[in-house]
Amino acid sequence: MTLTTSAVLVPLLPFLGAVAGLLLGRSAPGFVRPLAVLPTLAAAALAVSVAVEQGGGPATDVATRLTPTGSIPIDLALHIDGFAALIAVLVGVVASCVQIYSTGYLRDDPRYPSYAALVSLFTSAMLLVVYTGDLMVLLVGWEVMGICSYFLVGHYWETKAARAASLKAFLVTKLGDVPFLFGIFALAADAGTFRITGILGHVTSGGLDHPTLIALLLLAGAAGKSAQFPLHTWLPDAMAGPTPVSALIHAATMVAAGVYVVARLLPVFAASAAALVVLAVMAAITMVGSGLAALAQDDIKRVLAYSTVGQLGYMMGALAVGDRGAAVFHLLSHGVFKALLFLGAGVIIHAAGTNSLAAMSRMSGLSRRIPDAYWTVTVALLALAAIPPFAGFFSKEAVLGAAEHAASGGAHGVPGAAGWTVLVSGLLTALLTAAYAARLWLLAFRGKGAEVPDHGRQPVVMNAMLWVLFVPTVALGLTGPYLPQWFDGRSLNPTLTTSVLGTGAALAGGLVAYAAWRHTSALAARAPLGAVAAAPDAAPGLAEELAIESHAPAYGGVAGAPDPADPGRLLLGPLHRHAAVGFHLDAVYSALFVRPVRAAATLVRFLDREVVDTYVRGAGAAPRWLGAAVRRAQTGNVQTYLGALLAGSLVLAVAAVLVATGTGA
Repeated sequence: MTLTTSAVLVPLLPFLGAVAGLLLGRSAPGFVRPLAVLPTLAAAALAVSVAVEQGGGPATDVATRLTPTGSIPIDLALHIDGFAALIAVLVGVVASCVQIYSTGYLRDDPRYPSYAALVSLFTSAMLLVVYTGDLMVLLVGWEVMGICSYFLVGHYWETKAARAASLKAFLVTKLGDVPFLFGIFALAADAGTFRITGILGHVTSGGLDHPTLIALLLLAGAAGKSAQFPLHTWLPDAMAGPTPVSALIHAATMVAAGVYVVARLLPVFAASAAALVVLAVMAAITMVGSGLAALAQDDIKRVLAYSTVGQLGYMMGALAVGDRGAAVFHLLSHGVFKALLFLGAGVIIHAAGTNSLAAMSRMSGLSRRIPDAYWTVTVALLALAAIPPFAGFFSKEAVLGAAEHAASGGAHGVPGAAGWTVLVSGLLTALLTAAYAARLWLLAFRGKGAEVPDHGRQPVVMNAMLWVLFVPTVALGLTGPYLPQWFDGRSLNPTLTTSVLGTGAALAGGLVAYAAWRHTSALAARAPLGAVAAAPDAAPGLAEELAIESHAPAYGGVAGAPDPADPGRLLLGPLHRHAAVGFHLDAVYSALFVRPVRAAATLVRFLDREVVDTYVRGAGAAPRWLGAAVRRAQTGNVQTYLGALLAGSLVLAVAAVLVATGTGA
């Protein structure tokens, strides 16, 4: 089988599996799981074979004219280089783990057939984005992912939280997609083609007429998809969906798409120094803000969601300093350990007996009952905190090293301000990341909340997928010396300065979180029984609103008061209540956009009902009243008609006489 044929089959197989699953889901339920798992596994195997055959060699480009447009043609094109080959492997592996894991996690869910088909379609759309060489075809996969996320986040549509989260995810990402579409059109108009290779060649040879405008339009779409400030608010709320979906969205699809597109089109962004500075500032705000917000969350999935936002900020920061190799390296390593974290959180949630959520402050005794999740999640958190020798250390240090290089003026065409912005915010985020990772581990596995009810042993497939992802979480960082030949040739090895600073910040963050936890635990132990009620949550009712109403009580079904030994409250102090609600960004959006739109809609409804409808009703009422008056004259009495006729004749005669008299005078 040729490389081209294999590459075509990679996105095609999950698509065919999705179609077959939707058609046969009800009539042949026994085929649902094989149709979900086998095509995705085959696609992952083919993606590995494509990567092995492609290697670090020249990019493979194959195209055929899809349709004439009268101006700029659209091509069905493949563009496979080292970036595309490795990211496709990530997508295939994570999607396969999610599909297999879901057979256990959702084994009793009546809507599993549609869920599995949508996951396959989601996977196919992301693979199309990765492999395509034409921006219009890329846009198809981009939008299909958006509609799949809408349905999958709203899987538990019986709950208000799931319905609201799915709608919010769809609308916020569409808000970025509108300028993204205009950016694609403007880019194609400047370059004269939708082909990525043609666009990059045009940038290199002649340059773009409007590089800053195009870059900012494209950046809006990437910010929406990859949940970057200020369009990141949809991602934490999307945790109302099933946990395997969260793993897929956060690790290998949807949010990875924005980073991948910016990496693929990085020369377009590099053509504008202003766009790079905007990208760096956006990444810095995203990293630091999400780190603070993660420290204040109680639900384990919301902590991981804000963590994803911050790690995507690292990737965007690497792109802002012109190093897409470091960005994609971190995308790969983050994909495996974040998938492991979410699937591990799913085991925790399953052990707590809920469908979707688990409040860490109400957990106790989990480490003894779920040892597989305990050990694998512990290692994944170490990778997230960038502790050597795990994967996250090497990829994060590659980002910080690239930022240091740009800050010193070594990156051609990259403003030094962008380098310093990414470097300083990256080091601060390293401290925050380690702090919230340590807090998550302490509260989830060493918490003093109520004992979680034992809901039995977890399905074997769920635990097995944790160990599958455990291997690259431990070993992927060691591939750093071999990856430059797949990317742009730049070294990805950690530098001494950033390694010492980054690891020092991570260790300091972890130790501070541990010290705060010990302090709050000691205070709680000395307090009288019943007097250690936790401070009111900044967002009262949030956990209840997100709970699965039909199956589990609030806070993950765990009874009892929240654990008072929460280091997040002590570390953040007065900032905690603001960080817990995402620094009120949703309230700002509500005040700036939602309320004015609703007020305008109310005004339009009033004008339509009281003004426009008045004329419409009047136009119908006048003939109706005239008809009613005429109808009263139609009595059917002959004598009445004769009397009226005589009276009318008399009136006419008198009038004629008067007229004649007046004329004669």
